[in-house]
Amino acid sequence: MRRSSWALLVLAIFMLSGCASGPNANSRDPLEPFNRSMYRFNDTVDRAVVKPVATAYRDVLPSPVRTGVTNFFANLQDAWSFVNNGLQLKGEAAGNSLMRFSVNTFLGLGGLLDIASEMQIERHSEDFGQTLGHWGVGAGPYLVLPLLGPSTLRDTAALPVDAQGNLVSGVSDVSTRNSLTALGLLNRRARLLEATSILDQVALDPYTFTRDAFLQGRQNDVYDGYPPDDAEPVDSVNGDSAK
Repeated sequence: MRRSSWALLVLAIFMLSGCASGPNANSRDPLEPFNRSMYRFNDTVDRAVVKPVATAYRDVLPSPVRTGVTNFFANLQDAWSFVNNGLQLKGEAAGNSLMRFSVNTFLGLGGLLDIASEMQIERHSEDFGQTLGHWGVGAGPYLVLPLLGPSTLRDTAALPVDAQGNLVSGVSDVSTRNSLTALGLLNRRARLLEATSILDQVALDPYTFTRDAFLQGRQNDVYDGYPPDDAEPVDSVNGDSAK
């Protein structure tokens, strides 16, 4: 319920916020002023708190331990991917996701070892936002969510469903559930340390670069790397969406 209320609050912000305008406005980012303020807020929090903790996590824990953590959460994602591949009627991908989850859970020490990849069982990661996109729901405007970062209107609406599909949400003990959630987020941020360092060095406008890369990546995710000819491309040169 709390997640649903939070998502509705974000949608209300979208409805009430002013839209960006002007010759250089990006049609996929009508809330650019709001999004840039959220980007600056997230960046401030990240530099002050999240990044230092993630750096310590990376430096203190041995690589095999961090790999095991990554494998564990990827295995949980395979379970949710099985559901979403099924909803998209992707039979082979759903079968692979179920097989990956079963093999890694029972033979890979609860998912700490990625036995399925060694067996060459392909991973097909899918979430509910991709499922909505598969069935024709448009991405909608780009959104930067507080603390969570880049999203779209469609993906924001899908957040409560994805949260329920995360097996961690089913852990009854609150402290254990919160600890696992924090560990997953921290591990994800630690894996992005090198990428964000490169972004700081090479991007003239990190906000625009991040936005265009995210939108292009989500488009490729929804269409499995083969967007239709009429899909709206992202122009990362001028910041404008091609018409």
